[in-house]
Amino acid sequence: MSKVSMSTRINASADKVWKPLRDFNGLPVFIAAIKKSTMEGSGVGALRTLTIEGGGPPIVEKLEKFDDQAKTLSYSIVTSPLPVTEYFSTVEVTDLGPGQCELKWYSTFQPKDVPEPEAVKIVEGVYSGAFEGLKKLFG
Repeated sequence: MSKVSMSTRINASADKVWKPLRDFNGLPVFIAAIKKSTMEGSGVGALRTLTIEGGGPPIVEKLEKFDDQAKTLSYSIVTSPLPVTEYFSTVEVTDLGPGQCELKWYSTFQPKDVPEPEAVKIVEGVYSGAFEGLKKLFG
Protein backbone atom coordinates (compact mmCIF):
# COMPACT_ATOMS: atom_id res chain seq x y z
CA MET A 1 0.00 0.00 0.00
CA SER A 2 1.34 3.41 -1.00
CA LYS A 3 0.86 6.54 1.08
CA VAL A 4 0.86 10.25 0.38
CA SER A 5 0.63 12.85 3.15
CA MET A 6 0.91 16.57 2.50
CA SER A 7 0.08 19.71 4.44
CA THR A 8 0.17 23.46 3.98
CA ARG A 9 -0.56 26.61 5.97
CA ILE A 10 -3.20 28.96 4.63
CA ASN A 11 -3.61 32.59 5.69
CA ALA A 12 -7.32 32.31 6.46
CA SER A 13 -9.35 31.02 9.36
CA ALA A 14 -10.07 27.30 9.62
CA ASP A 15 -13.80 28.07 9.25
CA LYS A 16 -13.24 29.94 5.97
CA VAL A 17 -11.04 27.22 4.49
CA TRP A 18 -13.36 24.44 5.66
CA LYS A 19 -16.37 26.03 3.92
CA PRO A 20 -15.43 25.07 0.31
CA LEU A 21 -13.91 21.76 1.46
CA ARG A 22 -17.00 20.63 3.39
CA ASP A 23 -19.05 21.01 0.18
CA PHE A 24 -18.37 17.58 -1.32
CA ASN A 25 -19.53 18.96 -4.67
CA GLY A 26 -17.35 22.09 -4.47
CA LEU A 27 -13.97 21.06 -5.88
CA PRO A 28 -14.34 23.14 -9.09
CA VAL A 29 -14.30 26.27 -6.88
CA PHE A 30 -10.62 25.76 -6.04
CA ILE A 31 -9.15 23.03 -8.29
CA ALA A 32 -8.63 24.42 -11.79
CA ALA A 33 -8.27 20.98 -13.40
CA ILE A 34 -11.84 20.05 -12.43
CA LYS A 35 -14.28 21.47 -14.94
CA LYS A 36 -17.49 20.23 -13.31
CA SER A 37 -18.76 18.21 -10.34
CA THR A 38 -22.17 16.57 -10.01
CA MET A 39 -23.64 14.85 -6.95
CA GLU A 40 -25.78 11.78 -6.44
CA GLY A 41 -27.18 11.54 -2.92
CA SER A 42 -26.14 13.56 0.12
CA GLY A 43 -24.14 13.02 3.29
CA VAL A 44 -22.01 9.94 3.90
CA GLY A 45 -22.44 7.58 0.95
CA ALA A 46 -22.94 10.41 -1.57
CA LEU A 47 -21.15 10.09 -4.91
CA ARG A 48 -19.54 12.96 -6.81
CA THR A 49 -18.63 12.69 -10.47
CA LEU A 50 -15.76 14.95 -11.50
CA THR A 51 -15.31 16.07 -15.10
CA ILE A 52 -11.66 16.88 -15.79
CA GLU A 53 -10.52 19.85 -17.90
CA GLY A 54 -9.50 18.60 -21.33
CA GLY A 55 -11.88 15.63 -21.33
CA GLY A 56 -11.25 11.99 -20.58
CA PRO A 57 -13.12 9.57 -18.33
CA PRO A 58 -14.72 11.10 -15.22
CA ILE A 59 -13.62 10.40 -11.65
CA VAL A 60 -16.31 9.06 -9.30
CA GLU A 61 -15.66 9.48 -5.56
CA LYS A 62 -17.69 8.40 -2.53
CA LEU A 63 -17.97 10.35 0.74
CA GLU A 64 -16.98 7.84 3.43
CA LYS A 65 -16.80 9.95 6.62
CA PHE A 66 -17.74 13.52 7.50
CA ASP A 67 -17.20 15.43 10.74
CA ASP A 68 -18.17 19.10 10.46
CA GLN A 69 -17.07 19.92 14.02
CA ALA A 70 -13.60 18.37 13.58
CA LYS A 71 -13.38 19.82 10.04
CA THR A 72 -12.47 16.48 8.48
CA LEU A 73 -13.84 14.30 5.72
CA SER A 74 -12.76 11.06 4.07
CA TYR A 75 -13.56 9.76 0.61
CA SER A 76 -12.70 6.87 -1.68
CA ILE A 77 -12.36 6.60 -5.44
CA VAL A 78 -15.01 4.38 -7.03
CA THR A 79 -13.83 4.72 -10.64
CA SER A 80 -11.05 6.81 -12.13
CA PRO A 81 -8.59 7.12 -15.02
CA LEU A 82 -5.87 7.74 -12.39
CA PRO A 83 -3.34 4.89 -12.04
CA VAL A 84 -4.52 3.91 -8.53
CA THR A 85 -6.89 1.43 -6.89
CA GLU A 86 -8.11 1.04 -3.31
CA TYR A 87 -7.73 4.83 -2.89
CA PHE A 88 -8.87 6.23 0.47
CA SER A 89 -8.18 9.84 1.41
CA THR A 90 -8.76 12.22 4.32
CA VAL A 91 -8.79 16.02 4.38
CA GLU A 92 -8.39 17.89 7.70
CA VAL A 93 -8.40 21.59 8.54
CA THR A 94 -6.78 22.65 11.84
CA ASP A 95 -7.06 26.10 13.41
CA LEU A 96 -3.65 27.71 14.05
CA GLY A 97 -4.95 30.90 15.65
CA PRO A 98 -6.27 34.16 14.21
CA GLY A 99 -6.33 34.10 10.43
CA GLN A 100 -4.28 30.93 9.96
CA CYS A 101 -4.94 27.24 9.55
CA GLU A 102 -3.25 24.07 8.40
CA LEU A 103 -4.71 21.86 5.71
CA LYS A 104 -3.68 18.19 5.72
CA TRP A 105 -4.54 15.86 2.85
CA TYR A 106 -3.44 12.24 3.02
CA SER A 107 -4.25 8.94 1.36
CA THR A 108 -3.46 5.28 0.89
CA PHE A 109 -3.77 3.45 -2.42
CA GLN A 110 -2.36 0.73 -4.65
CA PRO A 111 -0.53 1.88 -7.79
CA LYS A 112 -2.11 0.48 -10.98
CA ASP A 113 -0.16 -0.10 -14.19
CA VAL A 114 2.61 2.37 -13.24
CA PRO A 115 5.58 2.25 -10.85
CA GLU A 116 4.82 3.45 -7.30
CA PRO A 117 6.89 6.68 -7.60
CA GLU A 118 4.83 7.71 -10.64
CA ALA A 119 1.49 7.05 -8.89
CA VAL A 120 2.70 8.96 -5.81
CA LYS A 121 3.78 11.91 -7.97
CA ILE A 122 0.33 12.07 -9.63
CA VAL A 123 -1.50 12.07 -6.28
CA GLU A 124 0.90 14.71 -4.90
CA GLY A 125 0.16 16.82 -7.98
CA VAL A 126 -3.58 16.68 -7.25
CA TYR A 127 -3.03 17.79 -3.64
CA SER A 128 -0.60 20.55 -4.68
CA GLY A 129 -3.17 21.86 -7.16
CA ALA A 130 -5.80 21.96 -4.41
CA PHE A 131 -3.42 23.75 -2.03
CA GLU A 132 -2.55 26.36 -4.67
CA GLY A 133 -6.22 26.88 -5.53
CA LEU A 134 -7.22 27.39 -1.91
CA LYS A 135 -4.37 29.83 -1.29
CA LYS A 136 -5.44 31.77 -4.38
CA LEU A 137 -9.08 31.71 -3.25
CA PHE A 138 -8.16 33.19 0.13
CA GLY A 139 -5.56 35.66 -1.13
